[in-house]
Amino acid sequence: MLANWDAIKRAEKGRTSVFDGVPRSLPALSYAAKVQSKASGVGFDWPDVEGALPKIAEELDEVQQARRDGTADDVREELGDLLFAVVNVARHLKVDAESALRAATQKFRTRFEGVERLATARSIDLRATGDDEASRAEHLTALDALWDEVKRTPPLP
Repeated sequence: MLANWDAIKRAEKGRTSVFDGVPRSLPALSYAAKVQSKASGVGFDWPDVEGALPKIAEELDEVQQARRDGTADDVREELGDLLFAVVNVARHLKVDAESALRAATQKFRTRFEGVERLATARSIDLRATGDDEASRAEHLTALDALWDEVKRTPPLP
């Protein structure tokens, strides 16, 4: 019934594609979810998340291959495919990818602000000072230890 209703509405509005009417101005993650949902509405979808999950690993492999053998455009394209696959998994799990990414970004920011506080309290310069790879690696190791410490600390209410 819903498919028939969608067909009637498309015909009334002169639309020829299931994607007509999906605003391209949506944020990218929301746009991807909406396009996937429209394709799903006509049966082009995995029956459950188990079909969608392996696509993430597949797309990640393609990113790695493009990074090794491809151009910057190839890498960008494969990263887009990877993000699209992640959004598809989120959609199957009934998770809004946009809000999930926003929450993850906020969690990262909060933790890194904790790293900044610890670094300041311990007189550790946050900026890498050495030009050589060994100095940068040592600096990253120090910051990573602070990161791990912040992660182990329960968040303040």
